[in-house]
Amino acid sequence: MKSLTILFRHAPHSTAHGREGLDLALLSASFEQTVRLIFVDEGVLHLIDNQDSELIGTKDYIATLKALPLYDIEEVYACQQSCMDLSLDPAALRFNAQPLLAKEISQQLSVANEVLVF
Repeated sequence: MKSLTILFRHAPHSTAHGREGLDLALLSASFEQTVRLIFVDEGVLHLIDNQDSELIGTKDYIATLKALPLYDIEEVYACQQSCMDLSLDPAALRFNAQPLLAKEISQQLSVANEVLVF
C-alpha cells in the first residue's frame, strides 16, 4: 500500500495551503492510501484549539481535522521544536498530535513513498 506524508508548514488561514493539504489527505485516505500528517514550523498553529476563523472572514476548515479518525488517518505529528519556538505546549494541542524531534521527523519522511509540502 502506498504511503503519503503531508507536511504542513504554513500558518492556517493565511493561505489556502492548509485547506488544500487537508483536502488531499482526506481524498487520499478515501482511496485506501496510508496517510500521515506532520505539522512543522508555523503549521503547528493548525493544532491550536478554539480558533475562530470567521473573525477574519475565512471558512473554518480546521474543524475538518476532527474527521481524521473516520478516514483512518491516525498518524498525526507535531514538531516539538516548532512548538517550543512558538511557545506552544505539545500536550495541549488538539487531535492528539504526537510530538516528534527533528530526527524522528526525518525518519518519518524517509519511509514515505511520497511527501507533499503545504
